Amino acid sequence: MPPRVAGLTSGTLASTPAVCHECVWWQSRGNRTASKERWTARVEEEWGEWGTVYLDDDGRFLGVMQYGHAGLCPRAGDLPAGPPSDDAVLVTCAYLAPGVGEWVEKSLLLAAIGESRDQGAGALEAFAYRYGGDADHERRFHVHRTVFPRDFLDEFGFTTLRARGRVELCRLELGGLAPVAEGARARVLRVVQEAFASPVATPAPRA
Repeated sequence: MPPRVAGLTSGTLASTPAVCHECVWWQSRGNRTASKERWTARVEEEWGEWGTVYLDDDGRFLGVMQYGHAGLCPRAGDLPAGPPSDDAVLVTCAYLAPGVGEWVEKSLLLAAIGESRDQGAGALEAFAYRYGGDADHERRFHVHRTVFPRDFLDEFGFTTLRARGRVELCRLELGGLAPVAEGARARVLRVVQEAFASPVATPAPRA
């Protein structure tokens, strides 16, 4: 089976790491804890798929990115540089398997851009952090999973809406992007395969 990029739903959630199954940090606010089951049911009825899962050609998990209409993520209103815009899709988090490269997160973000454009959203937004020059790959992509490296978002054309210290709310306008006839996820696989000609990196075997 070739590598595949699948929509994140209650049905595909089982293919993600266990920590993702019950996490409701973005869905909760203050002292109120949301129900993941009720939240996913509501989101899938109102919005549809709420992220993307990337699996390799052996069906092993490489990465997942969660996103959806900003109004579905109450926690975003409490973050520095927030809240996100009413017309935006918010990318809330990304979780990469140990050993995979930055290209996996790039492919997931390409999927988020394509899906959001197909949904008719005005923009894609994400919270970012300006790391110092000594920050290594592990810290930038595997430790902090709910904020994205600011220079990483630069590559996709995001601009800064607001900043609070090193934390920024960044925005990519989607109004000028043309719809993709072949489908966002099919195009993601093609673009990634063309852009990253080196062999696909897979996680190290687990003991």
